[in-house]
Amino acid sequence: MRAAENLVRKQYLISPKQIKKLELLAKNQKKSAAEVVRNAIDAFNPDIPTDMQESELFNLVSTRLQEAIADTRKTRKWLNKTLRELGVEGR
Repeated sequence: MRAAENLVRKQYLISPKQIKKLELLAKNQKKSAAEVVRNAIDAFNPDIPTDMQESELFNLVSTRLQEAIADTRKTRKWLNKTLRELGVEGR
């Protein structure tokens, strides 16, 4: 449980199918159902359309991954240069 936060008890109606899915997710993640729900709410981004096509989503993920790889390579170059200047062996 998130001890640092003030949690508020709320009641929501969900279908039996959703209950089974929630219980399975909680069991697989070794978390409480409430924690799974909180994580799902935290992960939800209303700025990303839910009707996005699979190919659009793939392209978005691919673009973000390429950006992350480029940033990582740039950071590693900078780090290796800094380590060389300090006389420390880099990878």
